[in-house]
Amino acid sequence: QVQLVESGGGLVQAGGSLRLSCAASGLTFSRYSMGWFRQAPGKEREFVAAISWSGSNTYYADSVKGRFTISRANAKNTVYLQMKSLKPEDAAVYYCAADSTVYYSGGNLYSRHEYGVWGQGTHVTVSS
Repeated sequence: QVQLVESGGGLVQAGGSLRLSCAASGLTFSRYSMGWFRQAPGKEREFVAAISWSGSNTYYADSVKGRFTISRANAKNTVYLQMKSLKPEDAAVYYCAADSTVYYSGGNLYSRHEYGVWGQGTHVTVSS
């Protein structure tokens, strides 16, 4: 079955960096755009970043633009989220997700409804 497994979360001081990884199995990874979302306690799950199936297009929430970088290694079936200059408001559970449509790259990648498979999440805590 399709599985996404996130890793790399943890505790970091404000201003620090973390790199999240999401390993995919059970799907032809290179055909699917991938996204990262996050959910803080008491808040809705929100879009963070996405990358098209080819890696040619990336999309970011305004709140992370310039600080976070999404990338993918299709040979490793893995998508990454490099996070720098972390702020306390970045603290959340971070989820990766696979698009429900193959070979899609477009504006719907900002919406969680575009994604069909989700990982279990990894916690990111940022101390001030």
